[in-house]
This record gives sequence, structure tokens and C-alpha cells, in this order.
Amino acid sequence: MKPYRIPELAKKYVEYDMIQSHTELPAFPDSRTRLLFVFLANQQESSPHSELYALVTSLVQLGMDTHDTIDSDSGRLNEKEMRSRQLKVLAGDYFSSRFIQLLAHAGQIDMIRRISQGVCEVNRLKVNLYMRMKQFKINAEEYWNQCMQVKIELFQVFTGILDDKAARFWNELLEGVGRCEVALEELDKSKQPEQFVGSWGYWHILDVGTEEEKYQLDLPQPEPTFIKALVDKYDIIQRLHEKLKTSAQQIQAVAARLESDKLAQEILAIGESFMRPLAPASPAMGERR
Repeated sequence: MKPYRIPELAKKYVEYDMIQSHTELPAFPDSRTRLLFVFLANQQESSPHSELYALVTSLVQLGMDTHDTIDSDSGRLNEKEMRSRQLKVLAGDYFSSRFIQLLAHAGQIDMIRRISQGVCEVNRLKVNLYMRMKQFKINAEEYWNQCMQVKIELFQVFTGILDDKAARFWNELLEGVGRCEVALEELDKSKQPEQFVGSWGYWHILDVGTEEEKYQLDLPQPEPTFIKALVDKYDIIQRLHEKLKTSAQQIQAVAARLESDKLAQEILAIGESFMRPLAPASPAMGERR
């Protein structure tokens, strides 16, 4: 199996001085991309295209993620904010368009169609999620599952080119990775009061909180101290840690059922990467715990 080097290959397309100087890009979708690469590289028919398919999919995903970070606030922006917004629009379009060029150059026209259909489905899922959130027609569990599906939908287009046995493991692992990534994102939101509204913790409290708490959360700008108190009261951080741990352990459990030792080792490494945030920090030299 080829070594995994998609993030290095992607640098050619994403590391531009103008972007790095004036805006920030979202995180590279490394875990999903690595999972896709190792499955394709382990299949005889798809192995010759494993790097190409993984690279273009990561660029498309990064393009959509970049567009998602664009501030939709219609208020006045200063020059720095306006330049950042414009660059995110252009960067997202650029990342999303390169996949067509790369696949067309390789003669992979059918894959252009598959990925384009995947992009359309991702956008449909996003709109549906946004509308349900806006109308308060969603609960915490539904929010969690839909966020996971948005993350993995593009990568599911490759299910059809895997053999039946590999496809079953692939879908199970892809869902596990998606849930781990959702957990990590929701942990970040729960630690930053300004990002809490609309997060999993927010919907969880709307499910189980008191009427007064729900009223306070519905205010245009809930107090940061109030949000922090709710996060502590309802053990939001601990609950998300448990979700992350459970999903990572499920990935490792599936890896143990794989017949290919090389594939299993790669999957175990992915699962272990999600366990690191849960590990207690090592005490400094001379420090007692």
C-alpha cells in the first residue's frame, strides 16, 4: 500500500501567500481523506487512482467547508474583514473547481459526475438542516445525526466502487469517523460561549432544560457567564467526551474485524488519533498528580 501523503499533495493547491496573509481556512479533512485513501488503495481496481480520488475529494470538501465559514452578516465590514470574506469566496470556488480539472486531465469523467452529485446532495442536506434549526424543528440527537451525515455524504459516493464486503466496513467506519469529527467540533463550540447557540449543547439544553433556561437561550445575545453555567450544569463537555470516546472505540472495534493487517493498522491509527484529546495531560517534571 502506498504511503498516505494527501495533505502534502494538497499544499500545492491551498497554500497561497494571499490566502495565508489575509484569511484563515478551515481544517483539512484529514481523517475522512485518510480513510478514503486506505480503502481505495486496498482495492485492486481503485488502487491506481487512490491518490487522485482522495486528493480531489479533499479539495472539494475543503472548498465547501471554506464557503461555510463565510460570515453572512449584512452589516458594514472594515477593509480587513471584507478582504477576508472575498478571499474565502474565491478560495472555496477555486478548491471546488480544481477537482474537475484534475479528473478531466486523468480521463476520469464518470468520477466528475459522481462527485458533482455528491456535492449537490451535501448542499441539500445543509439547507434542510439549516431550515429545521431556524424553525426549531429539531432535537439534539437529530442535529447530531444530520451533522454527521453532512460530513460523510461526499465521501459516500465511493461506496459504489468498493466490493460488497469492503463497502460494509467502509460505511460503518465512515460514520464512526464522522461522529468523532462532529464531537470535536461541538467540543470547541461548547468551550466558546459566542459559538454555543445552535450547537449540540444548545439543542440538548432546549430538550432537557427549564423553561427559564430556554427563554434565556432564546435571547438575541445570551450572557457568556449564563452559557458557561449551563455547560457546567448539564455536563456538556463530559457528554461530548463520552460521545467521542464511544465513536473512537467503535472505529477500533471495526478495525479488529478486518482481514487485511495493513488496512487494520491504518484504521487503528485513525481511531487512536481521536482518542488523544481524551488522554490526561502528562504532569510536568517534578509535578505531582
